Amino acid sequence: MEMTMSDHDEIMGYPCEIAVKAMGRTDLDIDFEALVVEIVLRHAPDLGEGAVTSRKSRNGNYVAVTVRVMAENREQMDRIYQELCDHEHVTMAL
Repeated sequence: MEMTMSDHDEIMGYPCEIAVKAMGRTDLDIDFEALVVEIVLRHAPDLGEGAVTSRKSRNGNYVAVTVRVMAENREQMDRIYQELCDHEHVTMAL
């Protein structure tokens, strides 16, 4: 059975809170957390207090940044993930 876009939206029950996670290297000369937040804010400008957390990997080579957003629809989430994945400093986005 093939799912349509509207079927997926019904399963997710938009609007809903979704945790967006992006991972990147810590040896770059950038503030990776600020980069991820900047990208997410372009698509979800109303982040709540405590919406952003980060954690370094065991060896400290990578950092994972999690941003909790109130997603309005799948298209909004697709835009967030696409921009994160397209950025040269983002190793992975979940």
